[in-house]
Amino acid sequence: MRDSNAKTETKISKVVIPVAGAGSRMLPVTKSQPKEMLPVGRKPVVQYVVEEALAAGLDKVLFVTGRQKESIEEHFDRDPVLEQRLRDAGRIDILDELSFAQAAAQFFFVRQSRPTGLADAVAEAEDFVGDAPFAVSLGDSIIASDSPGRLLDHMIQCHHRTGAACVLALEEVPAEDVHHYGVAQLEAEGNRWSRVRDLVEKPEPGREPSRLTLAGRYLFTPEIFSCIRATPQISRTGSRELTDAVRVLIQKGADVYGVKLDENERRYDIRDFASYFRAFFDFALEDERVGYTLWQHLIRRGLEPDPLLGVPGGPPGAGLKTSESFDEAQDP
Repeated sequence: MRDSNAKTETKISKVVIPVAGAGSRMLPVTKSQPKEMLPVGRKPVVQYVVEEALAAGLDKVLFVTGRQKESIEEHFDRDPVLEQRLRDAGRIDILDELSFAQAAAQFFFVRQSRPTGLADAVAEAEDFVGDAPFAVSLGDSIIASDSPGRLLDHMIQCHHRTGAACVLALEEVPAEDVHHYGVAQLEAEGNRWSRVRDLVEKPEPGREPSRLTLAGRYLFTPEIFSCIRATPQISRTGSRELTDAVRVLIQKGADVYGVKLDENERRYDIRDFASYFRAFFDFALEDERVGYTLWQHLIRRGLEPDPLLGVPGGPPGAGLKTSESFDEAQDP
């Protein structure tokens, strides 16, 4: 049943992708290139984020950039000469992987002069979004799924049905990883989406309200901008956290909901070298053209591939495969 406070459905077409972070935990590789442009499998991290948004119908994309992020703008600019050269060479497979450049999408860029936190990065989008609801997708977080865009679709449905001022994507993580993220406390955890009672940013071990963490996807109404302005800066860094701005929204009595990732969705948060290596490894194993060679390499080294990773051609982490099914996956 639709809540009595739900608003009239309007098409949500805008997404904000913050990419201004310095990536200091991945130095020296990020000294001269954005973390968001590091390859995971065949694509840079941020391309997965954009393709997910386009699959959900979000075709107006604003990147909030910073220093040394020019390569992101270059990547999403069309290159007709390259496209024609690929057509002439019959490399339709590569053209397909550049389909984001040919989609009916519009890309915009605004620069955050000082990296003062995620909340301030989102605030840079106020003129862009106007008075319409919008999505925020973190540029260093990939949602691997057998149906790209489904998570954002579910979040949009939640907003339309509940009239929520904010919808958060939530992922359950192991207890030892909870302290890396913002954590949600829900009214009821049994449903696919539930009202959020409170949030805690990077709780101390043993003090987390749940294992449901913010998964790098948000949907807001423009009410969030006044909440960002009302959010105090952290005295040590001068930054404003988006989690704290959402807490202000909750304290004002606005409806905030959480939507859980389903069993076929997995977040890859590229926050440091360990998380980056795991993401690259999983996506490389699942590559439908050359992933099997990595499997063979692991077996030659006497390593048994994780059976939860799947086989080449499937979404990362999606399948349960044995060594016998690996043999079946080899090229004839």
